[in-house]
Amino acid sequence: MSRLPRVPHTHSDGSLEDMQPAEPVTLVIFGASGDLTQRLLLPGVATLLEVEPFRQVDLIGVDREDMGQEWAELVRSRFEAEEVPAETTERVVAAARFEQVDLLEGTQLADFVAGLPESAVLYFALPPAVTQAAIERLRGVELPKGTRLALEKPFGDGVESAEELNRLLLSLVPENQIYRVDHFLGAAMLLNFIGMRFSNRILEKVWNAEDIEKVEITYDEDLALEGRAGYYDKAGALKDMLQSHLLQVLAIVAMEPPARVDADELRDLKAHVLNSTYLWGDDPAASSRRARYTAGTLGEREIPDYTAEEGVDPARNTETLAQLTLEVRTDRWSGVPWVLRSGKGLGEKAKEVRIFFRDVRHLPVGLEGEQGPDVLVVALKPGPVELHLTMNATDPTRIETKVLETTVGDPAMLPYGEVLGGILDGNPLLTVRGDTAVQSWRIIEQVMEVWSAGEVPMEEYPAGSAGPEGWGVDAVALTGGR
Repeated sequence: MSRLPRVPHTHSDGSLEDMQPAEPVTLVIFGASGDLTQRLLLPGVATLLEVEPFRQVDLIGVDREDMGQEWAELVRSRFEAEEVPAETTERVVAAARFEQVDLLEGTQLADFVAGLPESAVLYFALPPAVTQAAIERLRGVELPKGTRLALEKPFGDGVESAEELNRLLLSLVPENQIYRVDHFLGAAMLLNFIGMRFSNRILEKVWNAEDIEKVEITYDEDLALEGRAGYYDKAGALKDMLQSHLLQVLAIVAMEPPARVDADELRDLKAHVLNSTYLWGDDPAASSRRARYTAGTLGEREIPDYTAEEGVDPARNTETLAQLTLEVRTDRWSGVPWVLRSGKGLGEKAKEVRIFFRDVRHLPVGLEGEQGPDVLVVALKPGPVELHLTMNATDPTRIETKVLETTVGDPAMLPYGEVLGGILDGNPLLTVRGDTAVQSWRIIEQVMEVWSAGEVPMEEYPAGSAGPEGWGVDAVALTGGR
């Protein structure tokens, strides 16, 4: 498998310098038999060690059902699938071990954790309710020095629960030992935006409300439920994608210029953006839309109505497509609509940021044709970066839009490899800080309330279509913005 060289890894102070960890790190994965471990975590570790074979990572799988030798074989199979060199694979498999622990039974969790080495990483690859219950059982337990806690979204289910989760975590370890994982913050995406914008005088000069008309952040999937009803039907597109991933992307795109690329600086700047982000016009009903797919065709597959999918409870009224229009109320961005949209079962996938520039103030008389808008399109996963630019056609008196395109190469490793590398190094750069987790819930909590009250209709779209007609920023009432 061919991969590009990895971004140099980071010191605990967040500076981007080469680092060669000297000591082995113990990575404990609670939920060793689960889908997250098999599909994302172990492949992430594999690509991390493929690129950085000098690392010494001791993998401990933990579950309440005994996996025995299956754990070592699972590790081996995931490493082999990522084509990790045999020497590295055998070294990791030889050190890997499995522990049968019922996290919610008696003192089993506390007894297990007490026997871990210093600076171990406890990764909770578990459903949110189980993670919270397990963490509560650690309250009052003396953890080994330097213990780090890693957990998956969602971080609570609203402002109050997110604040309570933060208090619980901080009662165990300091904030800099807590890693709230959002794989959208994999270094490739984060550093691509930072490098493109802040090292480029052309873009940095026009990155403001004076020159930008609107921003669209889209994550449309050409996949349906794909057997994930157990999680997705309780979350829906709004909580699954917009509240977490897409608000993190917004914070990166809208942030002020950093003095240096380190964890504290970038996370402070993201917090500043989210603290300044509000629903457009402070109207949760007018600034939001929701929809759900009905029966249709995706490629050659017949897709049933969402409510007929196995494991779906129609009474939950879960949306599969959500859209919000937001405003970042800062001097740089006030008056610019930010449209966040994500959905499943759509005919075409679109995973990108689109930045629409304003038209020039005056177009010289004599130029004919269609002007703009000029648009910068950046893929949220490694891929094309496009600049749609107005310029002359063959006839020098006519203008048209042409596309300048380049491609960002594949990253050195999978997003989970990038995130795990930071966690193992004690660097929180690619994770979510507690205050921003709360702010993300603050932004959407009013939307959740008006949706629950039925104030925003549930629209429909056939699976395989582009979604309901008329969706987009122009269809949203933009009056009332500040």
